[in-house]
Amino acid sequence: MRRTLAAAVVAVATAAVALPVLPTAADPGGTRPDLPTLPDQAASRALQVAERVLDGKPAASDPEATMALTELRLAMPRLAGTDRQRAAGLLARPTDGAADRFGDGYAPGTTKTKKCSQYVCLHWVTAPGTDADVPPAGWADTTLQQLNQVWKKEVGQMGYKKPLGDGTKGGNSKLDVYLKDVGSKGLYGYCAPEKKKYKYTYSGYCVLDDDFAPGQFGGAPALNSLEVTAAHEFFHAVQFAYDAAEDRWFMESTATWMEERYADDVNDNVQYLPYGQLGSPSEALDTFVSGGGNQYGNWAFWEYLTQRKGNGLVKNVWKKAATYKGAPDQYSIQALKTVLANKGGFKSNFIAYASGLTLPGKFWAEGSTWPGSGAPIQFPYALSTTTMSGGDKAGINHLASRNAQWVPNSSLTGNYRLKVVVDGPDSKASPVAMVLVQKKDGSVVRSQIALNGKGKGSKTVGFNFTNTASVTLTMGNASTRFNCWTSGPTYSCYGQPKDDSKPFTFKGRVLPPA
Repeated sequence: MRRTLAAAVVAVATAAVALPVLPTAADPGGTRPDLPTLPDQAASRALQVAERVLDGKPAASDPEATMALTELRLAMPRLAGTDRQRAAGLLARPTDGAADRFGDGYAPGTTKTKKCSQYVCLHWVTAPGTDADVPPAGWADTTLQQLNQVWKKEVGQMGYKKPLGDGTKGGNSKLDVYLKDVGSKGLYGYCAPEKKKYKYTYSGYCVLDDDFAPGQFGGAPALNSLEVTAAHEFFHAVQFAYDAAEDRWFMESTATWMEERYADDVNDNVQYLPYGQLGSPSEALDTFVSGGGNQYGNWAFWEYLTQRKGNGLVKNVWKKAATYKGAPDQYSIQALKTVLANKGGFKSNFIAYASGLTLPGKFWAEGSTWPGSGAPIQFPYALSTTTMSGGDKAGINHLASRNAQWVPNSSLTGNYRLKVVVDGPDSKASPVAMVLVQKKDGSVVRSQIALNGKGKGSKTVGFNFTNTASVTLTMGNASTRFNCWTSGPTYSCYGQPKDDSKPFTFKGRVLPPA
């Protein structure tokens, strides 16, 4: 789901999330437990969260609507009595009317209309009755046209699985999309999984705002908001055909990346970038912050990879993560590592991406238009003939990075060099490091530092005031080790990282002309 930033309680620091906590698995790295076997207490909490979200009154720690409804659907087998009835009301479709007691049911007295294309059926109301959800004239046709184009792009051209059929729900087996005034709740739209098909695959339906009035969406033109929302939400329906229980950061970041594939010129997703690793590189790539923007902002990671490896990379990761019959059922980071194994490996790709964030204009096609000047430099140093070195210590969490930078002043006009030394954790924690030299002519040169088994390594580069603008060191913790299925969805595999807060010591020292 896409939530407007005005409605989101954005937290750039990792926060505890009020979502179900899974029972501890006997084998931390083994097959995930069946999510519907959540403890009763966790299932009840999923119900309470979903009620708040769809009522338009989410707590700061509540997830977005698609994720809240997905958690609720997975937890539903553990609910009984009135709790189960309340959950059914939340998961009901708008056309279920009064049965959709806590959600977005169309009110009694409305005239309901449906129009189907080759792929999708769109539902809306044409007479208000007590309902205020009548779309402007022609808007329903515009919406259906966009949904058709999105289907052709994501399924037809890009080759993703189509959303699973829902039998006769909505009148036939096509994907049903409903127009409703969800913008008043700070939502662009959402999708909900419905019928379980195999393992964690589900059919579903979607709800989109009925007019995308610019006043509710930061002044953005209505058509622009529709285009990116249709691309994003439809991809959630596609994801349900692969694995509705997949890691939440993966679901949201790839859905936001998909906006760029369909509506590249809209760039609505740029608003989320400061809340991902572009703004906070020390936060883990796989962080899912309920109510926050991390998982949206990290679409930049997929953009970096696909600009170099092709758009099919994301589909291949989803195929490895899929749970349909015969699929590998790997969790997000496992699947990503599998796909990158013959494409330079995960570690090298991760540190290259993290380094690139310091100068996005050089490493993303549209990076020069992004907010800010790049990922923050936590450790800046100005060096001269009187201050010949600078360094410090840094703790780095898994799938995160920190940056140091050295700048020469006018006293360093000779053939000086800079020796950058890194002393990180041992190799099992997967330390990585890269040096980026930005020259005054605007060119950049990058080189990865080879770290030995103890995490130590160095690199010497040219460093003088005449030619060198700066030398930036990016240190990364590329660890993908987790105790899986022991926590909530904050990180990959509902797990606890094994290698957080790993220490790095670094130093840059000016070497005199040879």
